[in-house]
Amino acid sequence: MRTRTAALAAVATAALLGPASQPASAYPQESEPSIKSVEAEGSSAAPARQEGTVSAAALLAKAGTCQQVSRGKYRTDDGAPANIPVCGKRGAVFWKADMDIDCDGRPGMACNRRTDPLFQDATAFQESNGRQLSAESLPYVVVPGASQLWSHTKHGITGGSVAAVIYGGKVLYAVVGDTGPTDLIGEASYAAAKSLGIRPDPRSGGTDAGVTYIVFNGPKASPIEDHRAAVTRGDALARQFLSQN
Repeated sequence: MRTRTAALAAVATAALLGPASQPASAYPQESEPSIKSVEAEGSSAAPARQEGTVSAAALLAKAGTCQQVSRGKYRTDDGAPANIPVCGKRGAVFWKADMDIDCDGRPGMACNRRTDPLFQDATAFQESNGRQLSAESLPYVVVPGASQLWSHTKHGITGGSVAAVIYGGKVLYAVVGDTGPTDLIGEASYAAAKSLGIRPDPRSGGTDAGVTYIVFNGPKASPIEDHRAAVTRGDALARQFLSQN
């Protein structure tokens, strides 16, 4: 879970303390790689891929009209206008937003305190064995923290719920893996971005618009860390969602 205002504070602090490399030295963990060692991996994304049998066009058409279920609207980033509603239809909730990169959870080569100034070594939901999720290997989405604006739990959404994430004409199935600020929306894991052909770098990656998140309130993927289970479950839920009146 992340608070994006911290990014501005980190930049300002770096400017006062010295060179841009200074913040990384605040995390003297010898087991973690330097930013430079993973720069090539995070500088570009893999080609986007299609998962499942349901087309992006069919899902976008189904989510083409919005019956707002949130009490208000969300911002995509601090300072941005609050103009993103959470919409609902039988079987799912959905929104259209940007994608910021969540690198939280179990540290690895691409996601750690050296590569991401906002890194946190915990996610709101954990693997079946109790370990934190891995943002760099598991496609997951981030839902806003429960508030008076909207509560995901009241709509049957929790850790392991499956989402169809649509970008560039491709569908990726991901699990709900983390929660974020209560007033911001539009965030997914490093692995989710990379799978969709979005630059996954936690510092400068993501995309400003064009991402549709459809989160199904049916059966969850089990175990949460099994992406193949998410694809199988998500494809079935997507077909069911399209069949609803």
